[in-house]
Amino acid sequence: MRAELFLAVALGFLACPSFAVEPVARISISASRDRVMVPASLNESNGLAFMLDTGFSMTMIHPDLAEPLKLRRVGEIIVEGIAGEEKAPTYEGAVFNIGGVKHEPRRVDALTSDANRRRRRDGILGSGVFRQFVVEFDLARKQLALYSPTNFNYAGKGEIIPLRFRRRGTTPIIDATITGTNGAAVRAEFEIDTGCDSGICLGQDFIQANHLLDDSQTRAGAKFGVGGGTSTRSGHLPQLQIGSTKIDKPQTDFFLEGSPVDRGLAGHIGMGVLKHFKVTFDYLRKQMILEPSSP
Repeated sequence: MRAELFLAVALGFLACPSFAVEPVARISISASRDRVMVPASLNESNGLAFMLDTGFSMTMIHPDLAEPLKLRRVGEIIVEGIAGEEKAPTYEGAVFNIGGVKHEPRRVDALTSDANRRRRRDGILGSGVFRQFVVEFDLARKQLALYSPTNFNYAGKGEIIPLRFRRRGTTPIIDATITGTNGAAVRAEFEIDTGCDSGICLGQDFIQANHLLDDSQTRAGAKFGVGGGTSTRSGHLPQLQIGSTKIDKPQTDFFLEGSPVDRGLAGHIGMGVLKHFKVTFDYLRKQMILEPSSP
């Protein structure tokens, strides 16, 4: 009887939807131009900060770190960006410590052009971190939590948004609806890019097909990234809807040539939108969770 009671209690506990696991790490983060900056050590070198970026399939380091940290160069790759492509040397032997947990990517890359720019960060934590952990960040509260994917169980009241991936290691994609200045609602596919400080970035083909650009309500701008820069117009769309969550007047960059995303996608949604939420990325279950946040 005792054993049966114990089993019933155990099964009930496992099935209970309110059961929540503790994160393997909690980290205080900083914000640089609405980007998530994570403190971490690399090969026991402390005092470093890395940008958390769903838009990068690889982990990047500043080129100045490779030699002093004794990383082994093993080749190079071509990195594609918003304005072209760039060669990047590839290294092995990097071991990150993020809030007391290890992240050991098979390789890290370094953009040579970063050596000529003002050093605002020591590198980028890309999709490898999101595949190793369930990643939850709250920019308003400047907090990051990492969970083990195998026993993560969300029990909150946030909205769960399905994610898709075109191939392994790529940026997550969601369905969302924008409202144009003419009042028309357009549903499309968008990447989620935490490395972008804009609210929304839209590609030229999508803009033209849906008549979204009104020069009288936008101003000249530019976006910069891998490969250089590209001209844009900056303004606001009336509304963005993700699931049932509505964001009024999101800041929007309209690309005058090319696109920040692959063919067939409308554009990407960046930190200008996500900073208003506590956001959880669960790549194993292909879901993103949005909860309102307050400072």
